[in-house]
Amino acid sequence: MPLEIIRNDITKMDVDVIVNAANTALLVGGGVCGAIFQAAGVQELQSACYKIGFCDTGQSVMTDGFQLQAKKIIHTVGPIWKDGQHNEEALLSACYTNSLTLAASHNYDSIAFPLISTGIYGYPKGEALQVAISAISSFLMDNEMQVYLVVFDKKSFKISAKLFVSIHEYIDEYYVEEIGERFQRGRLQESLELPLILEAESMKSTKRNLEDVMKQLGESFSERLFRLIDEKGMSDVETYKKANIDRRLFSKIRNSPNYTPLKKTVVAFAIALELNLDETMDLLSKAGYTLSHSSKFDLIVEFFIEEENYNIYEINEALFAFKQVLLGA
Repeated sequence: MPLEIIRNDITKMDVDVIVNAANTALLVGGGVCGAIFQAAGVQELQSACYKIGFCDTGQSVMTDGFQLQAKKIIHTVGPIWKDGQHNEEALLSACYTNSLTLAASHNYDSIAFPLISTGIYGYPKGEALQVAISAISSFLMDNEMQVYLVVFDKKSFKISAKLFVSIHEYIDEYYVEEIGERFQRGRLQESLELPLILEAESMKSTKRNLEDVMKQLGESFSERLFRLIDEKGMSDVETYKKANIDRRLFSKIRNSPNYTPLKKTVVAFAIALELNLDETMDLLSKAGYTLSHSSKFDLIVEFFIEEENYNIYEINEALFAFKQVLLGA
């Protein structure tokens, strides 16, 4: 997917570019910076940085990756947190935007970021995450690139306490143990699929013209998806970007009428199209899926839809915090 949040060691990422949370003098430091210098080769990387000499806060420069799997390292200098009233947010956002722009100017397709400024520079992790996702998602609306936001451990990642509690309460209220339901690779058994689809259609018959329902009953997933895109007045590009879907996969779905994507991809389209819960279930049924109260992933998705919050990056933050698969592909 274009933006993915993962737990990993950034020095081991197999991408075109990794980003170093640097200091203005571009000297080897501690934390992420020290790890990148060690993995790349301290002497070679420091020599390359000496030639550049300096990088101002919010700006970005590039060196070779040397012994890393990545071709290049982009060094960007995050702000030191004081109190949030000294332009910290704008400077941190600039770190991501300038790094992405620099990578794009060299035609690189993939990049991995750490959470910049959250180490010894003291930027609060929750706020830093929001700035990172906002800057990256804004860039991706106009550009094609695979972006990874790499967090080293679970403690580096936080969603707001209020949102976390709300989701937790929702799961506690609605979560039920799965009894007697059998799923095959995440899909309903064929013996169960048709009755459930027909039931879902009949439940909505009072909301839609019955003739329209019958016409749409035979639609494939792809046909349903692109009809919805047209009805919402959205373009293909707007749709796959809002769904956090790779352009190549979207083209495959458009050009292969019988292609069925993964459930998380179908849900991502539902979020991008801002479908209500009935409409989401309808689209899922066309791909052979459903939402269940025995799945925490499904309940989290349902929570956001009922709250009419269709920000896919915020949903993915919550899914990540609850150790669930992320939306997109």
